[in-house]
Amino acid sequence: MQDKTLNGESLSITEEKLVRLRELLPEAFSEGKVDWEKLRIALKNEGEFSDERYHLNWAGKTDAFRSLQAPTTATLVPCPEESVDFDSSDNVFIEGENLEALKILQKSYFGKVKMIYIDPPYNTGNDHFIYPDRFAESKDAYLKRVGDRDEQGFMTRAGLFRKNNRENGHFHSSWLSMIYPRLFLARNLLREDGVIFVSIDDNEAHNLRMVMNELFGEDNFRNEISVRRYDKNISRQFIDKGMKSLAVGYERILAYAKSDKTLFNPIYRPAKKERQKKGYWKGFWNAADRPTMRYNLLGVQPIKGQWKWKESEAIKAVKNYQEYQSNSDNVSLETYWRKTGKTKNFIRRREELTKGKNKGVEHWVAPSEGVLLSSNWEDILASENLDNIGISFDSPKRVELIKRLVMMDTENDSVILDFFAGSCTTAHAVMQLNAEDGGKRRFICVQMPEPCEKKHEAFKAGYKTIADIGKERIRRAIKNGDMDVGFKVFKLQDSNFKIWRGSEIRDEKELEKQLKMHTASIVNDAKTENILYELLLKSGSPLTAPIEDRDGWFMAQDGETTLALALGRIDKQVIKAILAAAPQKFITLDHLFENNDQLKTNTALQMEDAGIAFDVV
Repeated sequence: MQDKTLNGESLSITEEKLVRLRELLPEAFSEGKVDWEKLRIALKNEGEFSDERYHLNWAGKTDAFRSLQAPTTATLVPCPEESVDFDSSDNVFIEGENLEALKILQKSYFGKVKMIYIDPPYNTGNDHFIYPDRFAESKDAYLKRVGDRDEQGFMTRAGLFRKNNRENGHFHSSWLSMIYPRLFLARNLLREDGVIFVSIDDNEAHNLRMVMNELFGEDNFRNEISVRRYDKNISRQFIDKGMKSLAVGYERILAYAKSDKTLFNPIYRPAKKERQKKGYWKGFWNAADRPTMRYNLLGVQPIKGQWKWKESEAIKAVKNYQEYQSNSDNVSLETYWRKTGKTKNFIRRREELTKGKNKGVEHWVAPSEGVLLSSNWEDILASENLDNIGISFDSPKRVELIKRLVMMDTENDSVILDFFAGSCTTAHAVMQLNAEDGGKRRFICVQMPEPCEKKHEAFKAGYKTIADIGKERIRRAIKNGDMDVGFKVFKLQDSNFKIWRGSEIRDEKELEKQLKMHTASIVNDAKTENILYELLLKSGSPLTAPIEDRDGWFMAQDGETTLALALGRIDKQVIKAILAAAPQKFITLDHLFENNDQLKTNTALQMEDAGIAFDVV
């Protein structure tokens, strides 16, 4: 991974890919640049690309790719007044446009997220979401739309959230241009053993599968999970006019791994009541319960035609195997059975089998009250209402559904990300699961301040945006569940530093004006806390890094890495204290030196002698 340089911009995707390519194929580089001829030779491919190949393309794909490559200088500012236990919590809620937020998170969370779950717009023809309605839209035009707000500071639906009607000539292309860059950036944040789950319905399931095959690799597809929807009530029009198609009874969740290192935790669910009623051996609910079924339990693959158990022998063998598991004291199964005289007939027949032509051994697993979870989740509904916490929201995902996904893929201290957070079911599920099993999982939820429709109950109840609903749900879930947790709220904002607001410079006069203003590097109304978190993010520290105020300067801890920041004053006393603390890096503001070049030079030399990286902004 490239160095986390303090240049005000998010991680460069292009540079990151070049670093990885150089690691894999150093022979394909010449004078620091890709030698395309050598790259073709290295890959044993002398031919050119052509359109006659299996791939996904759409109007605007090039622009979608450019949008994800363009770095951002935006930042996230803390909002303790909207948070719960801001200073001590490891959970994060980000209010802002999720593409920009994902770019900002690249330096701090690259390769650190264990699981991602998202429930993006399904592109039903009634969805409002951000997409380029003109496919040659410039970055400036996009940023202008992202920044469109009304007098109260809320993002405007007219300027930002476009409705993607089916009459739009780029109906599918618009959705693909929206989802592609976000999934690309999301993949960077996953750990090598991480997984992403994406909810979708029939409208874009086929396209989503193609996009994820391209971004994650077809070999990393794991499952398409079917989750039951509520049954629809019959209406008069169906009786009178009939139906063009059946009611859709399920939603899909696509599961893709980051790599082959991803392993799901086994999840069990109770067997059907009919199966349990049948009893242990008296009749068999399905073929998997038959005592003649064979499983590769002990490491030898069974082969067709092997000896089959008699029922009585099977029962005895299973009971003996269970006893062996409890009392074997690590001796081999065969040694244990010989030593204890258990199931001699099995040992004899086992020897006959291993001497025979098949050279295999049959192993069998007894039926139980639980069964391994499959990809058919007919036992759980996709959505629920929020009546239990007193909030109105259209079809929020069910907490138990997200809990099941979290249990499948995470450890007790994993980071879980949801960047289409909506009402924040993911946050609720993570907190509830932690309360049940004592885990310390952490969530990062991102939600745009999309205005609530005035006709909806949530708006009438005082919630202006969907982000407001999400934050309130987390607060109520904490209170109602009596959970000793909290969350930090951050909001997307332009940089606090004038020099990093490059999008404002459009001509020579504007540049000259900016240079004159840079005698103080920060904007006039910038708060110290906002500057602190921006510098932490752009240095690669997480939003939950512990921060200690040390009388005029700050010390932040990110694992074994320490970062000192002087944002209020810089003098010999502060410098002496920082040298004594011996952080890995020290950042301060240029205007604090008050044009004292000697103090600035001496500080740089002292830090260099102490082996402390030194940055001045």
